[in-house]
This record gives sequence, C-alpha cells and structure tokens, in this order.
Amino acid sequence: MYNVAILGASGYTGAELVRLIATHPDMKVAALSGNSKAGMKMSDVYPHLRHMDLPELTTIEDVDFDGIDLVFCALPHATSQKVIAALPTTVKIVDLSADFRLRDPAAYKKWYGNDHAALDLQAEAVYGLTEFYRDDIRKARLVAGTGCNAATGQFALRPLIAAGVIDLDRIVIDLQAAVSGAGRALKENLLHAELSENAHGYAVGGTHRHLGEFDQEFSAIAGRPVTVQFTPHLIPANRGILATIYVDGDAKVIHETLVKAYADEVFIEVLPFGETPAIKHVRASNFCHIGVVADRIEGRAIVIATLDNLTKGSSGQALQNANLMLGLDETAGLMSAPVYP
Repeated sequence: MYNVAILGASGYTGAELVRLIATHPDMKVAALSGNSKAGMKMSDVYPHLRHMDLPELTTIEDVDFDGIDLVFCALPHATSQKVIAALPTTVKIVDLSADFRLRDPAAYKKWYGNDHAALDLQAEAVYGLTEFYRDDIRKARLVAGTGCNAATGQFALRPLIAAGVIDLDRIVIDLQAAVSGAGRALKENLLHAELSENAHGYAVGGTHRHLGEFDQEFSAIAGRPVTVQFTPHLIPANRGILATIYVDGDAKVIHETLVKAYADEVFIEVLPFGETPAIKHVRASNFCHIGVVADRIEGRAIVIATLDNLTKGSSGQALQNANLMLGLDETAGLMSAPVYP
C-alpha cells in the first residue's frame, strides 16, 4: 500500500483525486493540505466524500512527509514551483498545475507572466500526457500534468501530425469547456445568473495559455513550427470538454490513422467513421472519445474529441501517471464507467 499526499485538496482537482483514490487497491490518502481550509474535515468541505476515512486538512507546512511515497500537487498556477522545490527528494511528485508543463523557461514567462522559480526541477520534469510519454513517466520523479484543453486537442491531433496526413498550416480548434475548469474561487462571470443560459468565447485571438503546450508539442512532433488557431468557449456545464477541430486531409485516412494509433489504448476510444462523441458519454471518467466526419467540401475533415476536464484532463491523468511511477497497473482506480445521464 502506497501512502500519498494531496496538496491543494480543497480545490476541484484535489477532491477529484480523493474520489478516484477511494477505489484504488494500492493507494491510501495519508495527508491532505488546503491552506484556506486548514483544520477542517474534508467531509465539511466536500460532503460527497463523507463516507471516506480521511485525514484532516492542514497547511502545507504541517504535512508530515515521513512515509509518503508520492505527492499530488493540485495547487494554483505559479505556486507549485517553490512548494515542490522544498519537498523531500525521496518522494515522487505529480504536479497538476501549469508550473512545469513548458520546457522552455522563456515560453513559461511568455504565457504565464512569471520567471521560473525552479529551473533545476524543470530540467527533470516529464510532460504528463500519459499515452505519449509512458516510458519517460515510469522513470520520472516529477511529472507535469497537461492542461485539460491542451490534452483534448492533442489526443485528436498528435497522431495526425506525426503521420503527415493533415495540412499543418490549416488547423482550427473550436473548443467548449465546462465551468469547473475555472476552479472553485468566486468569480463574477461564473455566477449562476451570469453563466446559465449563456455561452461565450474567452482568451480569443491566441491568448489562451494552453497554446503554449500546443506550440511546444505539435512543433516537436512536426520538426517545424506549428501554429494552430484556437478559440475556447465557456459553456453552462459543470464538467467536460468538447473540441471540434477542422483540418485539411482525407477524412477516411485521418480516421484510419487514429484507429491505428489508439488500437491498444484503454482510455482512448475512436468511434466508427461518421459518429460523433458527446460530453455526457465520458462524464466523470478517464476516457476520451474521438470521432471523425468528412466535411461536405472535398479534402476537409472534422475531428471531434471529448473528455472530462477534471478526470482525464487532470486528476485521472495524474493518477494514471502516478500508477506508472509506482510500478502499478496503469488503470488502477480509473476503470469506473462514465456517469450517465
């Protein structure tokens, strides 16, 4: 039985980790931090977890790391670097923030506005898109989880870029994201009266931070700069992401490429040609569904990918990576079916 600590457990991704680990055969939650909720029971913060025997929330400074095998760091962006730098070198770490996703410190400063505070750790961090970095993750001490939007787009596009079956200069990603991706902090635009019966684009025109991951990963695969057009929209849903991606290429070849790429992947499901996925088909699960449809204009195709932003896009991915790092079954704690309706 491996003992894990969750730093930032009072946020949505922290609570999702606790929910998933509840069914894990080889992990035990041994410590929980939530600085703003320190001294409270997890069941008081999240009543849906009251059936679990969990430690009390503490500050990070009060966490006892003796006997901890792995730390999940679910802290806000720009706070993880210094916290992780101070952790014992004996623990493995999965970071769910953006603090170690971008390999180039200059790119991190460009997209997040801060100088990198742990350059030595950045050099050893492994990008945590599990299906594509599996071998490196197994050997890593520090894994950096992807952005949820970035993961969705990458699952749809990485095999296509690698196979050279689409025009790299004509990629458009139109993405709908649920409100939990914005976190639990109080924000006026996330109030029910503001968001319900509403939808709107945000970070329009190429300012969304997950573009840094698209630039980094797609350019590395192609061996040349790849710049995608990306517009995210906030929709009145609690959880889930659906990306509609427009590409130039033969739709049947694109579909066959994706089927071949994911034939042995448990969590990635490529639908039959012409079928399209829906957010509710993956809700609260670690699965990603991808569909391909031929556009009415010859030579164009539409690829649609969906996943749950809190699970496959964040906490489920983190647990999948932790399983690999600890030498466990990669699917442990993650095979629950999606919740429907």
